[in-house]
Amino acid sequence: MTLLRRYLDTETEDLVRDGVRLTVIGRRDRLPEGFVAEIERAEAATAWGDALHLRVAIDYSARDAILKAAVAAAALPESTRESFAALVTGDAALREVDLLIRTGGEQRLSDFLLWESDYAELYFTQRLWPDFDGADLSEALAAFRRRERRFGGLSVEAA
Repeated sequence: MTLLRRYLDTETEDLVRDGVRLTVIGRRDRLPEGFVAEIERAEAATAWGDALHLRVAIDYSARDAILKAAVAAAALPESTRESFAALVTGDAALREVDLLIRTGGEQRLSDFLLWESDYAELYFTQRLWPDFDGADLSEALAAFRRRERRFGGLSVEAA
């Protein structure tokens, strides 16, 4: 929490300048007192950002998000994939995940963004999150650009 609090203090201005929108997902009711207000300030300051949407998960469970959305959808007269997705993510305008970077050598999703990541490209690195830097991000983005995105379809060669 200290690392995130420091990040919110020191990096929000850079996020605004670079057009990055910050959203913190997960349960806020169990965060330390005053921390939610700091998160909300950073989210409000970056809300207009359209260059990149950075989502940080704190005390987050994709299964819980999907269950909560299913309960809400059951109370509606009808539901579509789009309306259900808005219930899962809390944001109707939220795009699906293009690239999911997993740090620390783990090669699993670990209950993270299960709905939003259905066609995400997955990138795994041994680097731990606190040490993940600009060079690591550049490497992940370069790997992403080399991939052929098919979204469940056939490869160009197979077609």
